[in-house]
Amino acid sequence: MRIQDIIEGKKEWRAHKARVKALPKDYQIVYKEIQKYLFKVGPVELTDGIGLLSGIIDLFEKGAHMGKDVLEVTGEDVAAFCDELIKDSKTYADLYQESVNQTVNEAMKED
Repeated sequence: MRIQDIIEGKKEWRAHKARVKALPKDYQIVYKEIQKYLFKVGPVELTDGIGLLSGIIDLFEKGAHMGKDVLEVTGEDVAAFCDELIKDSKTYADLYQESVNQTVNEAMKED
């Protein structure tokens, strides 16, 4: 990774955080919980830029602009909202499951 890429990534992340801070307080709270959830469960692509997170902010900005409560945007079950966002994405849990299965299969072949 080039130094220029690191600098650009930091600029992008700072701009992203500024957008979050500009949201109404209830949206900020829910966004931060979504971010924590996604960082814990995956998806793997989440670390490749901030595309999914920016998309959530886009959605939240529209909802706030329309005067909607944040839970009108996400639904009452925020975790289910997150799961729906990443349903077709490979998660770290998927990678771990594959690793376990591969280890077991290789061990069984040795016996």
